[in-house]
Amino acid sequence: MDEKKIGRINELYHKSKEEGLTDEEKKEQQALRQEYIASVRNNIRSQLDHVTVVNPDGTKVDLRKGKKGRAGK
Repeated sequence: MDEKKIGRINELYHKSKEEGLTDEEKKEQQALRQEYIASVRNNIRSQLDHVTVVNPDGTKVDLRKGKKGRAGK
C-alpha cells in the first residue's frame, strides 16, 4: 500500500473524530482499511516464508516446506 492511501486513511480517521463522515467516506475508509490489513498480512506471510527454524539439536526446518499437513501436530 502506498503512502498516499495511508495518508488518506489518516485523514478520514481525523475527520471522523472532528466532524463525522458521510456514508460515502465511511465506505471509502472501510475499503482502505481492508486493503491495508491485506497488505500487512501479505507482508508478514512473505517474511515468514523466508524463516528457517534451527532446533536445539542443530537441525533446520524451512517453514515453507512444513506449511501443509502441520495441523494437529
